[in-house]
Amino acid sequence: MAANMKSVKLRIKSVQSTMQITKAMELVASSKLRKAKERAETCRPYFQTLHETLQDIAEGNTDFSSVYAKEAVSEKYCYVVIAGDRGLAGGYNANLFKCLEAASAGQEYVVLPIGKKAVEYFRRKGIPILTEQFAEIADVSVADCFEISHLLCQEFKKGSFGHIELCYTRFISMLSQQPDVFSMLPLSDLAREESDEKRLVRNLIVYEPNSMEVFDAIVPEYLAGLVYGGVCEAVASELAARRTAMEAATSNAEEMIEKLNLYYNRARQASITQEITEIVGGAEGL
Repeated sequence: MAANMKSVKLRIKSVQSTMQITKAMELVASSKLRKAKERAETCRPYFQTLHETLQDIAEGNTDFSSVYAKEAVSEKYCYVVIAGDRGLAGGYNANLFKCLEAASAGQEYVVLPIGKKAVEYFRRKGIPILTEQFAEIADVSVADCFEISHLLCQEFKKGSFGHIELCYTRFISMLSQQPDVFSMLPLSDLAREESDEKRLVRNLIVYEPNSMEVFDAIVPEYLAGLVYGGVCEAVASELAARRTAMEAATSNAEEMIEKLNLYYNRARQASITQEITEIVGGAEGL
């Protein structure tokens, strides 16, 4: 009985130590989440407007001299995958990779991973990686997003792949984050995303000096804006998922400690009762 009580007491101390860690991680995630949420909400109108504007341009475009506007010759895809740097965030990273696997089923593709978990996942799967230069999402800045966009445009022009898609997690609310994949290039893919009603309206756009120079100027800016918007959304989503996971872990630890304390007290009471019974029995025998 004494050995059992000792093991329960050690178990209680172990769970208490774990609870202190999960509580601290919850507080850290909560403090960072406020700033990340504000940044994501600030960037979201720009992110959405930029994507919708390029959709309108793609829908009204009749000049296909630019490589960005032509139908894709290569069926190879490049996925820009924005995951987290660390785990302990519930199903955040796992759900993102499931979404990517569903979208890329049956395709030949390379990836440009952002976030340590993305790099680790694709290394383990043996999937070709375009670059590992942006392995830490916490260090990705606006300048890095422009560097990413120029790299993507350079490889797209060379014909290394014919489609570029962004895979990230949308921040919906503190309790809801939704993984998503959508097309960034070529512009002909964006035009397909438009509804049938919008296709009835077709504006003719005149490009000066020509569409090639116009697209060469705006497409890198467009890609950089989408990547930065995706990073902002992904960071906020990761922190929200981690805060929720750590809050649940802390709550579970508190319940476990309560049950272990109850079990310990019952065992202690049974031990005391047994000792008293033995003393009384011994006294009667004398």
